[in-house]
Amino acid sequence: MIDAIRLDDFITWLKGDPLYIALVLLVTILVQSIVNRGIDRTLHRAVAHGSVHGERRAQRAESIGQLLGSTATLVVWLIAVLTIFSRIGIEIAPILASAGVLGVALGFGAQALVKDYLAGIFVVLEDQYGIGDTVDVGPVTGVVEDVSLRITRIRDEAGVIWYVRNGEIVRVANQSQGKTHA
Repeated sequence: MIDAIRLDDFITWLKGDPLYIALVLLVTILVQSIVNRGIDRTLHRAVAHGSVHGERRAQRAESIGQLLGSTATLVVWLIAVLTIFSRIGIEIAPILASAGVLGVALGFGAQALVKDYLAGIFVVLEDQYGIGDTVDVGPVTGVVEDVSLRITRIRDEAGVIWYVRNGEIVRVANQSQGKTHA
């Protein structure tokens, strides 16, 4: 008899918070998958149907897709965690307030990093330069080997590889774009 009561209590408990949390996690995984597939399909269509053409534009589309995917994943999981916290009785208002204060502190502390990422986003979106372009970015002139959101890797004529933070690039002379023949 005691075992039957304990089993009923366990089943009742299981139908409460654990089931709710499991459903939230399942929905979160499903939503994340749908959003990431949507981003991938949109970019694949853009590349396949000619609205984005060439290897360089495909690389830009991939970079933008990675940024969108990472942002979407962060937002979806943040909502899930806050939903679960709310369900199990953890007050989320102080967490959100603390996150705001922490965000401001990190923003001040990581200004250079944020500046690098924002500059990298604009480098990609504006197609200022890409892999294989010969560029002059101030103290370095060479061929671009990699462009990420934070840094650009350039190989100069002597073969030296330079890692230039995107936020530190104040001017770019792209010697590969728009060449005209006299």
